[in-house]
This record gives sequence, structure tokens and C-alpha cells, in this order.
Amino acid sequence: MAAISTTDEPDEGGDLLLWVLVWGELAAFGILLLGYVVMSVLHPESFALAKLHLAPRLAGFNTIVLLTSGWQAALAARSEGKPKLQRLFLLLAAALGFLFVVLKIMEYSSEWTAAGDASLQTFFELYFLITGFHLAHVAFVAALFVLASIRLERSTVVMLTTVWHVIDIVWLVMFPLIYLS
Repeated sequence: MAAISTTDEPDEGGDLLLWVLVWGELAAFGILLLGYVVMSVLHPESFALAKLHLAPRLAGFNTIVLLTSGWQAALAARSEGKPKLQRLFLLLAAALGFLFVVLKIMEYSSEWTAAGDASLQTFFELYFLITGFHLAHVAFVAALFVLASIRLERSTVVMLTTVWHVIDIVWLVMFPLIYLS
């Protein structure tokens, strides 16, 4: 006979819906990245040429921004019982998330002209689809950090931090695959 837990401790991110979301996001990005890899094998010359129009240094700096934001989110999740500190960490995570968005849009502005070249079209369609999907996630969760800072709830902070770390992991796969390979 299984023991029934009678503790009043909050669930630390083990909620089924959260994990369905996490694995769903990983599957969606995995399919997109697999498509990118397949097309890069089928069109190696055009992909290599298209990558010359990317800004890997800016993307590298943006990686640092995103990871620092994830660190702030983690600090928020660990600051239970200290509402002022928790709000500060959530707002810092959000601000860095929004900085990532601004830097990515700046990067897009320099790449947009190359995307019009018909020989580079396959690369840039996949590039904008994958990075744009990621960018939408960053912007949305950063906005949710702001909302969460207004009404602090442990389960919300843990859930958002978990999703943010998934966004970090996806970027850590995307960055070398797209910019450095």
C-alpha cells in the first residue's frame, strides 16, 4: 500500500501541466532545429554563404544577456519570503529578457536585406522562423515576469523560471548550430 503524503509543502515544479508544456516546447524546437540541420545538409553552399550575413558576436553577447536573465529568475525562485528581493530579481530577469529582444531586433535589421536574396531564401526562412519563435517566447515570458512581480506566488515564480530555463537551453542549442557551425 502506497503512503499518502500529508505535508503542506508546495509543489516545486512537478506539476504535470508544466512538464507537458516543457516537453512540448522542446519537441517543437527540436523539430524546427532538425529541419534546419536537414536543409543545411541539402544546401551547404547557400547556408554557408547566408551565415556570412549573421552577427555571431552580437548573438554571443545576447547569449550572455539571456543566461544572466535566467540567473536572475533562479535567484527570484530562491528568494521566497523576501518579497522586495524577489520582485527585484523578477524585474531584472524581465529587463534582461527585453534587452535580448531589442538586441535581436537590431540584429534582424542588418540581416533583413540579405534575406531578400533568392539563393539564401531557404536559410533565412528557417533562421527567422526558428529565432523568431524563440524571440516570441522570450518576450512573452519576460512580460509574465513583470506580471508575476506584481502578485508574487511561489508556484508562478517556479513555473516561469522553469520555462525560462527551457528557453535558455533551446538558445544554447540554437546559438552554436546556427551561428558557429
